[in-house]
Amino acid sequence: MDKQQLIDRTAGQTDAAGDGERLAPQDVERVLDALFGTVEHPGVIAEAVRAGETVVLGSFGDFHGADSTAAFRPGKALAAYLQDGTG
Repeated sequence: MDKQQLIDRTAGQTDAAGDGERLAPQDVERVLDALFGTVEHPGVIAEAVRAGETVVLGSFGDFHGADSTAAFRPGKALAAYLQDGTG
């Protein structure tokens, strides 16, 4: 999945209330860029990891620094879903 596919799928799932209102793809892209960064600007996750913080995203997992590189550790729910498809 590339970035545009991620944006489109995410926008399509933002109608949680079922009322037909969802985020526009360009709004989703702005949020993703703010979180993960772009070539020109680091995102808040990169800034936090560089500062020595661990960014925990609930049961999805966490981003942290390891040996001067970024690392991701999946959370229990994501790991279980990937292993046996529960969820």
